[in-house]
Amino acid sequence: QVQLVESGGGLVQAGGSLRLSCAASGLTFSRSAMAWFRQAPGKEREFVARVDWSSSTRYYADAVKGRFTIARDNAKNTVYLQMNSLKPEDTAAYYCAASRRPFGSSASQWYDYWGQGTQVTVSS
Repeated sequence: QVQLVESGGGLVQAGGSLRLSCAASGLTFSRSAMAWFRQAPGKEREFVARVDWSSSTRYYADAVKGRFTIARDNAKNTVYLQMNSLKPEDTAAYYCAASRRPFGSSASQWYDYWGQGTQVTVSS
Protein backbone atom coordinates (compact mmCIF):
# COMPACT_ATOMS: atom_id res chain seq x y z
CA GLN A 1 0.00 0.00 0.00
CA VAL A 2 1.48 3.30 -1.10
CA GLN A 3 1.46 6.15 1.38
CA LEU A 4 2.59 9.73 0.93
CA VAL A 5 2.62 11.81 4.09
CA GLU A 6 3.20 15.54 3.86
CA SER A 7 4.37 17.74 6.71
CA GLY A 8 5.78 21.20 7.30
CA GLY A 9 2.84 23.39 6.43
CA GLY A 10 1.71 26.26 8.62
CA LEU A 11 1.10 29.97 8.95
CA VAL A 12 3.85 32.35 7.89
CA GLN A 13 4.12 36.04 7.13
CA ALA A 14 4.75 37.28 3.62
CA GLY A 15 8.44 37.11 2.81
CA GLY A 16 8.97 34.14 5.10
CA SER A 17 9.98 30.58 4.38
CA LEU A 18 8.68 27.06 4.92
CA ARG A 19 10.00 23.64 4.02
CA LEU A 20 7.51 20.93 3.15
CA SER A 21 8.41 17.26 3.39
CA CYS A 22 6.74 14.23 1.87
CA ALA A 23 7.65 10.80 3.20
CA ALA A 24 6.84 7.94 0.84
CA SER A 25 6.37 4.26 1.54
CA GLY A 26 5.12 1.24 -0.37
CA LEU A 27 6.66 2.19 -3.71
CA THR A 28 10.08 2.08 -5.35
CA PHE A 29 10.78 5.67 -4.49
CA SER A 30 14.17 5.82 -6.20
CA ARG A 31 12.49 5.05 -9.54
CA SER A 32 9.54 7.37 -9.12
CA ALA A 33 9.15 10.90 -10.39
CA MET A 34 7.80 13.17 -7.66
CA ALA A 35 5.92 16.43 -7.76
CA TRP A 36 4.18 19.04 -5.69
CA PHE A 37 0.81 20.52 -6.58
CA ARG A 38 -1.33 23.03 -4.74
CA GLN A 39 -4.97 23.96 -4.56
CA ALA A 40 -6.35 27.23 -3.26
CA PRO A 41 -9.99 27.56 -2.16
CA GLY A 42 -12.29 27.83 -5.15
CA LYS A 43 -9.50 27.10 -7.61
CA GLU A 44 -8.33 24.06 -9.51
CA ARG A 45 -5.31 22.07 -8.43
CA GLU A 46 -2.18 23.44 -10.09
CA PHE A 47 1.32 22.18 -10.70
CA VAL A 48 4.11 23.65 -8.55
CA ALA A 49 7.31 21.64 -9.09
CA ARG A 50 8.58 18.23 -10.15
CA VAL A 51 11.77 16.19 -10.01
CA ASP A 52 12.70 13.05 -11.88
CA TRP A 53 14.01 9.88 -10.25
CA SER A 54 17.66 10.95 -10.32
CA SER A 55 17.19 14.65 -9.57
CA SER A 56 18.77 15.45 -12.93
CA THR A 57 15.65 17.30 -14.08
CA ARG A 58 13.65 19.73 -11.97
CA TYR A 59 10.89 21.89 -13.34
CA TYR A 60 8.89 24.71 -11.77
CA ALA A 61 5.73 26.62 -12.45
CA ASP A 62 6.42 30.19 -13.50
CA ALA A 63 4.66 31.49 -10.39
CA VAL A 64 7.22 29.91 -8.06
CA LYS A 65 10.38 29.88 -10.18
CA GLY A 66 13.30 31.40 -8.32
CA ARG A 67 11.53 31.16 -4.95
CA PHE A 68 10.81 27.44 -4.51
CA THR A 69 13.22 24.52 -4.72
CA ILE A 70 12.29 20.86 -5.01
CA ALA A 71 14.72 18.23 -3.80
CA ARG A 72 14.66 14.53 -3.01
CA ASP A 73 16.60 12.15 -0.83
CA ASN A 74 16.27 8.65 -2.21
CA ALA A 75 17.97 7.17 0.85
CA LYS A 76 15.19 8.60 3.01
CA ASN A 77 12.31 8.13 0.55
CA THR A 78 11.50 11.78 0.99
CA VAL A 79 10.89 14.73 -1.29
CA TYR A 80 11.08 18.33 -0.12
CA LEU A 81 9.79 21.70 -1.21
CA GLN A 82 11.74 24.66 0.11
CA MET A 83 9.60 27.76 -0.20
CA ASN A 84 11.20 31.17 0.20
CA SER A 85 9.90 34.71 -0.26
CA LEU A 86 6.38 33.49 0.29
CA LYS A 87 3.48 35.59 -0.94
CA PRO A 88 -0.19 35.63 0.11
CA GLU A 89 -1.05 34.12 -3.28
CA ASP A 90 0.96 31.03 -2.30
CA THR A 91 -1.74 30.22 0.26
CA ALA A 92 -3.11 26.77 -0.59
CA ALA A 93 -3.19 23.14 0.37
CA TYR A 94 0.00 21.56 -0.96
CA TYR A 95 -0.05 17.98 -2.22
CA CYS A 96 2.77 15.56 -2.85
CA ALA A 97 2.38 13.24 -5.83
CA ALA A 98 4.29 10.17 -7.03
CA SER A 99 4.41 8.56 -10.44
CA ARG A 100 5.26 4.95 -11.27
CA ARG A 101 7.34 6.42 -14.10
CA PRO A 102 10.88 7.72 -13.52
CA PHE A 103 10.32 10.94 -15.44
CA GLY A 104 7.78 13.53 -14.47
CA SER A 105 5.18 15.76 -16.03
CA SER A 106 3.34 18.90 -15.07
CA ALA A 107 0.02 17.15 -15.65
CA SER A 108 -1.74 15.83 -12.59
CA GLN A 109 -2.96 12.80 -14.55
CA TRP A 110 0.65 11.62 -14.81
CA TYR A 111 0.78 10.84 -11.12
CA ASP A 112 -0.55 7.66 -9.59
CA TYR A 113 -0.42 8.40 -5.89
CA TRP A 114 -1.29 11.44 -3.82
CA GLY A 115 -0.85 12.57 -0.26
CA GLN A 116 -3.54 14.10 1.90
CA GLY A 117 -2.11 17.58 1.68
CA THR A 118 -0.66 20.12 4.07
CA GLN A 119 -1.99 23.65 4.46
CA VAL A 120 0.21 26.66 3.82
CA THR A 121 -1.17 30.07 4.78
CA VAL A 122 0.75 33.24 4.04
CA SER A 123 -0.44 36.40 5.76
CA SER A 124 0.13 39.87 4.35
